[in-house]
Amino acid sequence: MKVLIGVDPHKTSVAVAAVDQAKGELLKRASFPQNRSGLRALERWAKRFPERRWALENAGGLGRYLAGRLAAAGESVVDVPPKLSAKVRVLSTGNSRKNDGLDALATALAASRKERLAAVDPEAASEVLRLLSERREDLVAERTRGLNRLHGLLRDLVPGGIAGTLSADRAARILRGIRPQGSSSRVRRQLASEVLRLESGRWIERSLT
Repeated sequence: MKVLIGVDPHKTSVAVAAVDQAKGELLKRASFPQNRSGLRALERWAKRFPERRWALENAGGLGRYLAGRLAAAGESVVDVPPKLSAKVRVLSTGNSRKNDGLDALATALAASRKERLAAVDPEAASEVLRLLSERREDLVAERTRGLNRLHGLLRDLVPGGIAGTLSADRAARILRGIRPQGSSSRVRRQLASEVLRLESGRWIERSLT
């Protein structure tokens, strides 16, 4: 018997529902903690169904870790969009309110009724590009925050502040020329030097990506 295991993932728990793929009948329902021991228990629970497929709601969000873990272990996993499982839940039960058990069942039923769902592949080129793109966005955001912080500190150390593009070399030259007067200026210069050291490391890391 072919079985579809619908999964409704949350931050702290994972609700699952196993259905007969041909008949759409509920076979088993369970819930597990969303942690390593809980997911191991889920995998052991699923082994009672030798011919199984997994259907995860929002496999690119809260279900990403579990989806990647299952796919890497050779399991067949598809991603079910939340809107699709919500639609099936309403059509099947008439209930539009979210419920972990019903959501897991609706996810399994949605996968049984719709063949063209994206299969989860943690090694897909698109996944690699997504990870690299997110890392680049993080580096750019961190660099922007650091530069804004550095500009703010230099504004209070240099009359009129610093105009134009601020590079690591330029900031270092400016700091070397500053002779702080008073404790607050010395602290600002020290903080600016610390920010510069951090940003120099990020500039180097960004140039390598």
